[in-house]
Amino acid sequence: MSSESDFAVIGGGLIGRLIAWRLAGAGARVALYERGDAQGRESAAWVAAAMLAPLAEAASAELLITELGAASLDAWPALLAQLPRPVFFQRNGTLVVWHPSDRAESTMFTSRLRVNAPASLLQGGLVALSGAALDEAEPVLGGRFQQGFLLPDEGQLDNRQVLEALAEGLVARGVETHWHTELDDARIEALPARYRIDCRGLGAKPAWNGLRGIRGEVARVHAPGVGLRRPVRLLHPRYPLYIAPKEHDRYVIGATEIEGEDMSPISVRSSLELLSAAFSIHPGFGEARILELSTQCRPTLPDHRPRIRRVGDRVMRVNGLYRHGFMLAPEVSRLAVDCALAQASGACADADAFEYWAAGTRWPSLFASDAPQGQTA
Repeated sequence: MSSESDFAVIGGGLIGRLIAWRLAGAGARVALYERGDAQGRESAAWVAAAMLAPLAEAASAELLITELGAASLDAWPALLAQLPRPVFFQRNGTLVVWHPSDRAESTMFTSRLRVNAPASLLQGGLVALSGAALDEAEPVLGGRFQQGFLLPDEGQLDNRQVLEALAEGLVARGVETHWHTELDDARIEALPARYRIDCRGLGAKPAWNGLRGIRGEVARVHAPGVGLRRPVRLLHPRYPLYIAPKEHDRYVIGATEIEGEDMSPISVRSSLELLSAAFSIHPGFGEARILELSTQCRPTLPDHRPRIRRVGDRVMRVNGLYRHGFMLAPEVSRLAVDCALAQASGACADADAFEYWAAGTRWPSLFASDAPQGQTA
């Protein structure tokens, strides 16, 4: 590097790219370091379905996550409009269905939503459908399900297009990018930058107690004969499934969430369960062509909340987006950038000032100050 940067962002997955891009947009000199390539193939974001579904996720996520998700969903269109290439974005809702034998799952689903979702999402955001109304909502499923819910306000995007557009956006905004560059703690410490922002995901495990990986498995298929208009979620006691339709008759099918950081290929059992459940939704998936069977591990903290942590005067860590990366990334990256700029301006000169600043944000519980004893910067 020819001169010292204002910020060095370490980790170029989704959240690292967004933070670097936004900092550069605010006028900062930024360098980004990523062990993988510009496409993001080594990141958890590369494998994601990229559904923006805060209400549907309320079936398993707490109120804080659904509120963050709702704010991020509203923010995505304006953010995408600033990128140098178009990205597939759809806000056509989510359809939730179940087989008659699994009717009890629908009762549990709505009960959890009422506990974990803000009233603003539930107001007009959960529409019960049956018979002709269900068939009209998703004609290609006509007659296959008796009842369902339409969550009309939810959305999705193409994860890989976002990563590629952000890579171009980094260049357009003058970010100094270092792809295929893996840094250990000693090299991070020596980077020529005033401030360092660690967004390495699971790569930050040695420096963050409690950070662990949750394995996910997905199938990508080409199914020209299906024609779903929006993501579909199947409620099932053993095989809860989502199918996210992308452009050009491509679909992302996922369900599994496995404790552990096993990055080996997907198992035969998981593959059969995913594809059989998809076939039960629409027989057209029986003729689909399998493009990929992929695995990845999402970084999560014990409470499944993302965290922005101040570590001393010159280091900040952003991590723990779990399975909600695309759903939360706009709001988490905005907060991280606000925090980084506040620290650079002297508004967070010490731990007390940082805590005072964080208390004035919309989401103060996302912030933490200083590393616990035994962790390094």
